[in-house]
Amino acid sequence: MPAALTFPGVYVDEVPSGGARPIAAAPTSIGAFVGPVPKGPTDVRHITSWDDFERLYGAVDAASPLSVAVYQFFLNGGAEAKIVRVLPAGAKQATMKLGADADNVPELLAASPGAWGKSLRARVDYTPTDLDPTDEHPEQLYNLTVRDVTAKQQERFTSISIDPKSKRSIDKVLAASKLVAVAKDKAGADRPAANPQAKDGTDPFADVSAAKSFYKAANGTDGGAQAAPDYVAGFKLLRLIGGFNILCVLPAVHGGDVEAALPAAGRLCIDKRAFLLVDPPAAWKDIDTAVTGVVNAHPLTGTEFAKSAAVYFPRLTIADPTPTKSGEIPDVAPCGAVAGLFARTDVQRGVWKAPAGTGAGFNGVNSFGVPMTDPENGRLNPLGVNCLRSFPGLGRLSWGARTMAGGDAVLEDPSWRYVPIRRLALFIEESLYVGTKWVVFEPNDGSLWSSIRLSVGAFMNRLFRQGAFQGRTPKDAFLVKCDRQNNLQEDIDRGIVNILVGFAPLKPAEFVLLHIQQLPGDVQT
Repeated sequence: MPAALTFPGVYVDEVPSGGARPIAAAPTSIGAFVGPVPKGPTDVRHITSWDDFERLYGAVDAASPLSVAVYQFFLNGGAEAKIVRVLPAGAKQATMKLGADADNVPELLAASPGAWGKSLRARVDYTPTDLDPTDEHPEQLYNLTVRDVTAKQQERFTSISIDPKSKRSIDKVLAASKLVAVAKDKAGADRPAANPQAKDGTDPFADVSAAKSFYKAANGTDGGAQAAPDYVAGFKLLRLIGGFNILCVLPAVHGGDVEAALPAAGRLCIDKRAFLLVDPPAAWKDIDTAVTGVVNAHPLTGTEFAKSAAVYFPRLTIADPTPTKSGEIPDVAPCGAVAGLFARTDVQRGVWKAPAGTGAGFNGVNSFGVPMTDPENGRLNPLGVNCLRSFPGLGRLSWGARTMAGGDAVLEDPSWRYVPIRRLALFIEESLYVGTKWVVFEPNDGSLWSSIRLSVGAFMNRLFRQGAFQGRTPKDAFLVKCDRQNNLQEDIDRGIVNILVGFAPLKPAEFVLLHIQQLPGDVQT
């Protein structure tokens, strides 16, 4: 009611509804890609298109598995992704001094570590038309042009001041650069010498005949080979950020392996309610080596992580996506294309639909590395290996929907056999985890329990109406229990409220049995 009633008349008071608090559906198809890439930021970046990736990490690089995987992700239906660039020990930023090798000349750093930075060149000029005519000290100003001669990216910055307190000091101006940054304590360096003008019609960044035609970067290195600790460092960044649902871990080269990093990736997915897409190891060259590998040697076989992971076999051969090239790239990790298929299926049908079957075709895939027949497929499917196959008239399809805990062996867990069931459970868990935070510190009594049942029940009923569960009625499809029966006084005294949520999942029709019977003709009795 209003705080004070002082005058005769009508008072208006807004009263909370006290009904169900809506629970928003968590996203299901934000891909996270962890692996080396030649250039780009070293923190986690959220992108919503391939253009975003190009802006941050450069054009598609046919030699980079992560670059190709992200390209395949968006090509096959992905819409959002998080990128984590893995850096091995010893990776360094390229450096470039704007002048002779002296202590007080401006020194630039490549925007990120890696050998790519050695492609950077810079030119300094004093072109009067580009200098600020209102500046009190024009003798302190200069213009800077930076070019990545390999990627053919160029940036130009005008009226840079050598005064570190100026709003046009080099550190402030280069804060907008995608190519370079200023080295520490160099904002107040001396004015660099201008480079000579190039001959008419000559590219000044390519004119090596003229002395000091440009300044050139050096010392950038990619470091050593990628190792499991490098990936673990990337996983730690993702753990802090969260907000992803599908995890792809990429090697440094096509045909490479990341098996040593998979247990850490599996732990991350369990903790963050995400799903891990596992690429076939390089040793899986044919059906026999794949069967042996998954049974005897795979690091996720028989682990707690297997229920939140799926392996897809074989690797892909794709058309080279580089605009200036033709030909094919063999031995490509399938996780990027499969992640895009997951995202597309989620939008078109829902997370409860298996990302497999005649509607689960791939874009940009020319062929699969190991063609297989139905009997060969039948050797891998019972082991929890999802096969990628080509069918005449249907194209190249995902032809499996099992988790790595979905093998037919007695020791495997049949409740998490199928990818869509596990992903639906993770989706419900994440939605309820976020959507019930309002419960914390509320009075733990029947009124709270009733509100919880309304909120969670409304969410589950919405999924039921969308076709996520078995059952003809909500009572058959799901259960929400939060009352005196499962909230005893002992739990209440300990500050605990128990919410039981159950659902009857839809299981994919993995085997279609056609029973054909020959009937006799008319028989009169």
